[in-house]
Amino acid sequence: MNWSSITVVIGVCTGLSGIILGWLGRSRSIRSDTAAEAGRDATLRTDVEYIKRGVDDMRVEQRIQGQRFDILAERVTRVEESSKQAHKRLDRLEAEH
Repeated sequence: MNWSSITVVIGVCTGLSGIILGWLGRSRSIRSDTAAEAGRDATLRTDVEYIKRGVDDMRVEQRIQGQRFDILAERVTRVEESSKQAHKRLDRLEAEH
């Protein structure tokens, strides 16, 4: 074998090893990017679930507040009716004296 053949073989081997190393680096990069993206997706889903639970809690609290308001409005109506009847009784008592 002469020097030119050896140089060609070394050049071909160098080229092939460069291609192989580049391919391995690219596939490792793709795997790490996929893992990072999956982590971001998991974080995003967790955040969305947290927001959903918060909204559900607010809806329940709003419903409870609405019920409390309805009960309070009913009680105020009863008190108004009772005070109206008391005023009528007082007016009758004043009229008698």
